[in-house]
Amino acid sequence: MPVLTRLIPSPVVVDIRPGALEDLAGLLADQRISSSGRVAIAVSGGSGQALRGRLEPVLTAADWYLVADGTIDSAVRLADGIKGKRYDAVVGLGGGKIIDVAKYAAARVGLPLVAVATNLAHDGLCSPVSTLDNDNGRGSYGVPTPIAIVVDLDVIRDAPVRFIRSGIGDAVSNISAIADWELSHGIHGEPVDGLAAAMARTAGEAVLRHPGGAGDDEFLTVLAEALVLTGIAMSISGDTRPSSGACHEISHAFDLLHPERRALHGEQVGLGAAFAMYLRGAHEESQLITEVLHRHGLPVLPEEIGFSPEEFVRAVAYAPQTRPGRFTILEHLDLSTDQIRDAYADYAKTISS
Repeated sequence: MPVLTRLIPSPVVVDIRPGALEDLAGLLADQRISSSGRVAIAVSGGSGQALRGRLEPVLTAADWYLVADGTIDSAVRLADGIKGKRYDAVVGLGGGKIIDVAKYAAARVGLPLVAVATNLAHDGLCSPVSTLDNDNGRGSYGVPTPIAIVVDLDVIRDAPVRFIRSGIGDAVSNISAIADWELSHGIHGEPVDGLAAAMARTAGEAVLRHPGGAGDDEFLTVLAEALVLTGIAMSISGDTRPSSGACHEISHAFDLLHPERRALHGEQVGLGAAFAMYLRGAHEESQLITEVLHRHGLPVLPEEIGFSPEEFVRAVAYAPQTRPGRFTILEHLDLSTDQIRDAYADYAKTISS
């Protein structure tokens, strides 16, 4: 009888614990990623550069590349600098922008990518996507999943707590995204990958229902694992469907309509998820999401991230244009601006009561 299986693209190793950074050289050697330590390390001028002094003495064969920003131009420049120098791997050391730049550059030159996170702001840590700024705003580029993930909880705690909160918002938004995916399946027959959906939903629920907070290693471990699982779920499905629905469309709308005022990604998608769940009539679930977001210090109303209610209404109205072809509760309801305004007023009233 044949055994039918499928290969799941995932990291060879995921190391999440206090002090993990100190063992990076050993991890590269033990996992046969780079026994010589001949790697290209991409860092920003911020958190990654600050950690360089701790790693240089143990990664003496590494070359360091300073990345200016999270643009496609920076990613191409990094790839050009790495090309032809016989590295074993690329290491992205920093926040989401640096890791996305490193993922793209590694893919361009055909090298494996080791992601070393200095914050947990969003699920790009392990995703098969690089989100990079370009001349048209922001684009998503398909890349291989990182070969290894390193999250040093000591480093994470030193990052601004707002970044941890952002990661919470991104993880929790999975619940709304999965509901949108299932809605599209029910109405249009869009295939749902059950394994990818299960992983993304489990990741979101784990963060949603954990009683801990940003200063708690157990909670930070659960959050980091949730972000990694979400990235693997996207690799399984072959797109961002497990983690991106109306919540992300609303966030993309903020990014496009107010590029100079946009908040952190996780702050916007968390708010978007709470409102999207309210729109679909899942008021208890929406209330639970808002309670958890509020407990962690995340916004549940647009005013809390500097947007007026009217700007929020306009962003929701514009949101379906950000992902043509993606079907969510926004496309299903097809609300007018006045209807969105009324729905938001009801949502805000529920939050305030």
